[in-house]
Amino acid sequence: MENVMTLPIKRKGSGITNALVVLMAVTCGMVVANIYYNQPLLLMMANTFGISESKVSVIATITQVGYTLGLLLIVPLGDKTERRKLILWKLAGATVCMWLAAASVNYYMMVGASLFIGFFSAVPQLLLPMAATLAPDEARGRIVGKVMSGLLIGILLSRTLSGIIGAHWGWRAVFLLGGGIMAVLLVVLYRMLPSDPPSFEGSYGSLMKSLVSMVKTYSPLRQAALTSFLTFGAFSVFWTTLVFLLEGSPFHYKSDMVGLFGLIGACGALAAPAAGKSADSRGPQFTLRLGVMAMLAAFVIMGFSAASLTGLIIGVVLLDVGQQVAHISNQSKVFALLPAARSRLNTVYMTSAFSGGALGSLLGAQVWSHWHWTGVCFLGGTFVLAALLLNFQQRNNTPS
Repeated sequence: MENVMTLPIKRKGSGITNALVVLMAVTCGMVVANIYYNQPLLLMMANTFGISESKVSVIATITQVGYTLGLLLIVPLGDKTERRKLILWKLAGATVCMWLAAASVNYYMMVGASLFIGFFSAVPQLLLPMAATLAPDEARGRIVGKVMSGLLIGILLSRTLSGIIGAHWGWRAVFLLGGGIMAVLLVVLYRMLPSDPPSFEGSYGSLMKSLVSMVKTYSPLRQAALTSFLTFGAFSVFWTTLVFLLEGSPFHYKSDMVGLFGLIGACGALAAPAAGKSADSRGPQFTLRLGVMAMLAAFVIMGFSAASLTGLIIGVVLLDVGQQVAHISNQSKVFALLPAARSRLNTVYMTSAFSGGALGSLLGAQVWSHWHWTGVCFLGGTFVLAALLLNFQQRNNTPS
């Protein structure tokens, strides 16, 4: 293992204030929203560029690919470079790319802008390790849960916001507004975000090699990464294809009504602090299994609800609560492994999650085109069932 294992852990004596937790949560939500603004707008963009449903879904997929690349290539630097500087740099890039998306004159320009929107929007994955480092050990799960609640609210309410704005002012207005939000955040965080000295002193090459060493060393990290790949893949299968279901027969909703499903799903954020507290007291593996089982129940219910608004609403609530509980439980487990390397641990975990998300978006669109909603729910349920089986085989959290 790299010399990071022998480095002193740099703790902040002042800890973390409630105001800073709120700022981090709000920032996570606003920045991660960039990744999901496009989902309720896919059919509108397809009409603008004159392309098919399956082709326009690439915009959603490529945004998550960009996010994954940002996670893999930039977020590990949070252990080597001062995190505050990285966060500000990425916010500036996200601002420019959001405005480029709004100005896209063709499909290929939109795809390119979307790739870099994802790349520069991995800010939450720098803030979460910062929060975990600043938090006291006995409250780490609860504080990470609060910051994560902002992240999930951003994921879900981004669809609500973009759906409403898109229906009234067009999809370009969504990206113009999103870029403006990034510019405001850049100013606020420049003034208020504390410095966070790095803990790794090696080269960038040794930093990246240490990712492989961590995967080999820690079995809980491998399990959490694979679980996140499967659960976030299922999550993306659902949210990428929901717009196709709701804008077709028998619902015939517009993007504003599609976006309101994000508001319904935002109740999952309410589970985040409770999940973090439970992970602190009962252990993350217990809450993880509960979350995955809730997701499986969601796909079973939604599989019989292609024409039932009530069934879809129940499914959305279960899916988002389950995803949030599973995610918080996994991160609590991962952050406890090696405090001096939390950015890299988070990189491994979240790269796997968003790789699954990108695959889920891609496969979901393809399955929809052949088997419609039944196929979508079968695919999502299969992902979640695999995650459940994986975690019931796990007997302990000790590294191998």
